[in-house]
Amino acid sequence: MSDVARYEYFLFLLLVILALERLARRLALPPAAAFILGGTGLALLPGTPELTLDPDLVMVVFLPPLLMSSAWFTAWHEFRRNLRGILALAVGTTLFTTLAVGVVARLAVPSLPWAVCFTLGAIVSPPDAVAAEAAMERLSLPGRLTSLLLGESLLNDATGLVLFRFALAAALTGLFDPMAAVGAFCLVSVGGVAIGAVLGWGGLWLIRRLRDSDLVITATVLLAAASYIGADRLHVSGVLATVTTGLILGWNQHADFSASTRVRGLAFWKVMVFLLQSVLFILIGLSLRGVLHRLEGTTDLLHHLVIPIAAILGTMIVSRFVWLFGADAVRAVLRRWWPRHFAAPSLPETIIMGWSGMRGVVTLAAALSLPESLPGRDLALCCAFAAILVTVLLQGITLEPLVRALNVTDDDAAHIQTNENVAWVRMAEAQLRAVEQASRQPDGTERHPRLLEQYRYRLRVTRDYAHDMPAHRPEEIAHYEAVLAAIRAARAEILALYRQGQLHDHVLREMEQDLDMQEIAAEGRL
Repeated sequence: MSDVARYEYFLFLLLVILALERLARRLALPPAAAFILGGTGLALLPGTPELTLDPDLVMVVFLPPLLMSSAWFTAWHEFRRNLRGILALAVGTTLFTTLAVGVVARLAVPSLPWAVCFTLGAIVSPPDAVAAEAAMERLSLPGRLTSLLLGESLLNDATGLVLFRFALAAALTGLFDPMAAVGAFCLVSVGGVAIGAVLGWGGLWLIRRLRDSDLVITATVLLAAASYIGADRLHVSGVLATVTTGLILGWNQHADFSASTRVRGLAFWKVMVFLLQSVLFILIGLSLRGVLHRLEGTTDLLHHLVIPIAAILGTMIVSRFVWLFGADAVRAVLRRWWPRHFAAPSLPETIIMGWSGMRGVVTLAAALSLPESLPGRDLALCCAFAAILVTVLLQGITLEPLVRALNVTDDDAAHIQTNENVAWVRMAEAQLRAVEQASRQPDGTERHPRLLEQYRYRLRVTRDYAHDMPAHRPEEIAHYEAVLAAIRAARAEILALYRQGQLHDHVLREMEQDLDMQEIAAEGRL
């Protein structure tokens, strides 16, 4: 396929993505499931070109920006508050699943060496950050539960990839030193965090000196790639480096980024993440043809692997529940002595966490990177692809109905609303103090009387609304609907002037941008 043909095929995939996204909304399907099914359907059509995913390229192109975005826009306080639980999930669940799958793989296929079995376990053990974020976007879960699941998805890739590296080395060399592996794991983790911290704070130093929003947004993209590639070149965790850089940028964006950079950067990252997620899931579906091609001529072998694959996938799903319920039991014991530090999730929340283990790109990339000569490589490829299909399709599609059936709702919504009302009042008070100070003249008189009255009125209305929100909500809705009607009238007027040739294009764009910002602000209050 020529370069032009590849580009045209990529444009065709974008068209397919638009159609699948629209179809997913109509059928109330998770977009990730629709993309994988669509990609798989394309892969099975005659004449579809065979796409072979380069695992190294996938990890470098897709993973860093997706991790950066997830870390950047994470709920920082929730992440820090639940860090102990996040680490227990990201490290404990991944390690336990690796061991459990390794043991079951050995029992199911006794001819496989132990090291290869644990390599297979490391491949299918980490839930995917991309799949987790795609699933969480559709759900309204308690803040702590969302923080645990998204935080786990940020960190467990590092655990899974490190375990994969050590298990694969043992499979290829026949040597394994547990103590050396633990020490190397700590070194890789700490090194990744250190590299991410250096690049995060160094990137902030650079960003503070860049005045142009386009340059700042470009710098954030470069920082994502530099964190991952730099850490990988130094043989430490690129995942942890990228996550650390993203957390530092996310924490400091409110003070160090201009308003224009934040608005434009949010729009840029949202579109880029959508495109990367969509292309990634559809490529996973399209890679089915490549997997089948690699397994060509092994039909009899595949029949013999059905039971081992089913056993491995069952163990992969069940082991997550075993770890979660076991951790809850330990927390229940520890809570007798330290009730504040070991709060356990409810039974429905634990079930939701157990069912939120969708696999994705890391699993497939790890399987594709296995050497051709490795025993059990065919089994690993089949398990990886089956794990992605089963978890994204089965768990992804049924997760939302399960949340409704268990009546797991966002109990923090009322607290967040109260918190938001208090913040609006505090902000209005600060604005009024600033305007009063700016309006006070040396002779004691005040200037800007209309501006002062505007901010005093805003403070009164904000206090009244915070005191009794339900009573004032209908009035607020009517107010912003009137604002939107005024914006529509203004937009129609300037468009009429423009079409009559009485308004320059540059002036139109400036006025339209102002109206756009007003419209976004008004729609956000409805």
